[in-house]
Amino acid sequence: MQFDLNLLRLFLAVADAASFRAAADALGVTRSAVSQGIRRLEDTLGVALVQRTTRSVRLTEAGQRLHRQVSAPLHTVAAALEEAVDDGPPRGLLRVNVSSIAERFLAGPFVASFARAHPGITLDVTVSDDPIDLVAGGFDAGVRLGEVIEQDMVAVPLTGPQRQLAVAAPSYVQAHGVPQHPRDLVHHRCIGWRPAPETAPYRWEFSEDGRDFEVDVNAQVTTNDLRVMLRTALAGGGITFGLEENYRQWVESGQLVPLLQDWLPPFAGFFLYFPSRHNQPRKLRALVEHVRKFRDLE
Repeated sequence: MQFDLNLLRLFLAVADAASFRAAADALGVTRSAVSQGIRRLEDTLGVALVQRTTRSVRLTEAGQRLHRQVSAPLHTVAAALEEAVDDGPPRGLLRVNVSSIAERFLAGPFVASFARAHPGITLDVTVSDDPIDLVAGGFDAGVRLGEVIEQDMVAVPLTGPQRQLAVAAPSYVQAHGVPQHPRDLVHHRCIGWRPAPETAPYRWEFSEDGRDFEVDVNAQVTTNDLRVMLRTALAGGGITFGLEENYRQWVESGQLVPLLQDWLPPFAGFFLYFPSRHNQPRKLRALVEHVRKFRDLE
């Protein structure tokens, strides 16, 4: 069977974007060209790859199978070709999937300084807390806590050790007192986090005498937005829980009070991670070098 390999590149763009229009924009072609290309690929293979509606695009079972089989090899080939002709400054689209709690990456200075240092690179940052397959998702790299990164990935430290904090506004503490042990939290008004509506709220994690344990707080307010958690706590709405660096400036200003610190030891921090491969694009090497320089400047 012979066919245009560019059709596979087009198919991957549609699969990754879940949209003909977004795929067309990413490839710099018309939506009609994308639609016709997918139809040509389906006709060649004799099977439907994409289900189209007026609102969405979904892969069929055959499309999902093809995506799993060709995604990694085509990304490897693309990286090798880019490296072969990449003799100038780093350039191209660099896609990074970042956890919503990675404050060091998302705060602004890191991204701004990288953009200034590498004007030829377009940095596309997707903020998500969902489990992610970098290769299948079309991402060059990700940023996650070290404990959740697969062992076959290359990981470069973005931060030092991190620590969770339970925090509340002084007005809440004055009105309701300070919990003396994490299990006392069940008697307090808490502000919780869940990644999505269909998932259970995050259980707050503590450690006592070297043993980890969780507290299933009865959160009166639950959200997937860290800003809602922070603002509700600042307004005296209860105790919330999260990474220390996300609350540091408000703790230092006295607007939030840290609680239960004896039960919250440090743990491995955030890492920039990416698949191990021989031909690493210069744009990715530039990001890795920037991470290292950024850490050295702190």
